[in-house]
Amino acid sequence: MLLSVLLGSGVQIGIMVVITLVFACFGFLFPGNRGALMTCAMVAYVFLGSPAGYISARIYKMFGGEKWKSNVLLTCFFCPGVVFVLFFLLNLVLWINRSSAAVPFTTLLVLLLMWFGVSVPLTFLGAYFGYKRMVIENPVKTNQIPRQIPEASFYTKPLPGIIMGGILPFGCIFIQLFFILNSIWSHQMYYMFGFLFLVLCILIITCAEATILLCYFHLCAEDYHWWWRSFLTSGFTAFYMFLYSIHYYYTKMNVTGLTNAFLYFGYTLIMTWMFFLFTGSIGFLACFWFVRKIYSIVKVD
Repeated sequence: MLLSVLLGSGVQIGIMVVITLVFACFGFLFPGNRGALMTCAMVAYVFLGSPAGYISARIYKMFGGEKWKSNVLLTCFFCPGVVFVLFFLLNLVLWINRSSAAVPFTTLLVLLLMWFGVSVPLTFLGAYFGYKRMVIENPVKTNQIPRQIPEASFYTKPLPGIIMGGILPFGCIFIQLFFILNSIWSHQMYYMFGFLFLVLCILIITCAEATILLCYFHLCAEDYHWWWRSFLTSGFTAFYMFLYSIHYYYTKMNVTGLTNAFLYFGYTLIMTWMFFLFTGSIGFLACFWFVRKIYSIVKVD
């Protein structure tokens, strides 16, 4: 159930990122107006509840899950709830310090109203259509008794594969990550949305290829536990992003005080969590397509 919930939220975030970048590339979002980019992303996320519910319901039904109400509720509230709780705690610190950067309480109420009034019903609607569809059937029959997995070599073990899988995708984005962090924390303008969209496409391709390659190695080693591993392999890119954010804080940020550190790492955790869901969903969906493709062409006598 948890995997289907994370996948639904990851797809929702991915479509939101693509829509926001497309609007930015065509010049609808002026870089000087910082609020326009965030507003577009928030509105797109709220109105994309249907794809999240649909994907979550389809995957959960394929696994044979029966607690569909719990699945839909978790899709509605788990991942967005983590972001909202972190954001509320950070905003509470700004309120205590009487900062002008604090979000007004009425704005938080509007966000809650959009969440409960728009996103949640759309998620239920998407889940309804997802459950109404036929179950995704496996291309081949599986044994009822699980086979014993042979002793794996070092690079085919779960943890080394997950750690290695996130290095290559992170190598595609760390330069752009530096400019993005500069625009957020150093008050610099970011204009290269077209190049950022190209980097996003390269990131998607790299996450998919790296995860498929490691999944193939695991299948060749007769290890069929690829579901969570495919999600965590590409999702581990977010861990490297968090490490780079720590490096950026100690080398580029000229700030002191516990409050500033709390705010920096709090907002970084929000970005890392959303990036983890996005990249993890890419890896899982790529492996899902790959495994179904290779087994659909296997001839079983």
